[in-house]
Amino acid sequence: MPTPPPLVETTLEGLTLSARGKVRDIYDLGDHLLIVATDRISAFDYVLGSGIPDKGKVLTQISAFWFRLAADVVANHLVSIDPHEFPPAARRHAAVLDGRTMFVRKAATVPIECVVRGYLAGSGWQEYRKTGQVCGIALGAGLRESDRLPEPIFTPATKAATGHDQNISIEEAGRLVGADLMARLRDIAMRLYARGAAHAEARGIIVADTKFEFGLIDGDPGRVLLIDEVLTPDSSRFWPIDQYEPGHGQPSFDKQFVRDYLEQIRWNKQPPVPSLPEEVVGRTRDKYLEAFRRLTGGELT
Repeated sequence: MPTPPPLVETTLEGLTLSARGKVRDIYDLGDHLLIVATDRISAFDYVLGSGIPDKGKVLTQISAFWFRLAADVVANHLVSIDPHEFPPAARRHAAVLDGRTMFVRKAATVPIECVVRGYLAGSGWQEYRKTGQVCGIALGAGLRESDRLPEPIFTPATKAATGHDQNISIEEAGRLVGADLMARLRDIAMRLYARGAAHAEARGIIVADTKFEFGLIDGDPGRVLLIDEVLTPDSSRFWPIDQYEPGHGQPSFDKQFVRDYLEQIRWNKQPPVPSLPEEVVGRTRDKYLEAFRRLTGGELT
């Protein structure tokens, strides 16, 4: 079956576009939102000139899988990913929306990224090397890059409109959104990570770290919803168990080929953004699809 062309942008007649993020186009439907995951891909905080075919479908359908699997841990905002169940104004765009779109309930977004780390990697590794801590949490001496932590840690971050999110302590996060709410979100995030990591490990994938986002129904701290995407290759660090070897960076199921290519061509990480060669696009697509198949046990629709 031939690879479809990437969908890098949507313009849906009759619907109100409320935001266009790095990956998603969001349409406002009153009490609900239509979240369309395009095939755009970003690296080093810029959307690149090439899309990855089916990437948006992978993000949407993996998220829907996890929303179902974790529904007993916390309620979520997903209503449906079936375009035939969308409102009429959206239903007529079914050919574009099918497989890559979530029809969700609106919620007031909590302005904190709820990050859980089970392994020492990324910005956590960089901070540990300098201070022996990650987000104010002291870790034992002698840990190596990619080491499994004695137990998962919760390391919140501020949500940046542009650029990188900034790691903060749980005390700082509590001052921003309220200590009681932060404690509740920490508990939920840790339970979600435990559920997801156990499921993934049984299917040959390590969830090194991941981030969750939450919303509040009508702004009520007592009515928490899990929102956005969940345990996807874009929001998580996925490593193959059979290649895991601590002491250095690990192969992964995400944008590794893209980042490697951009470093190879010595892009200065400033506009103009480059496009990607077909080989890099194809290998990146294969990794996203492999993660989807391993985690869900199904085929992309």
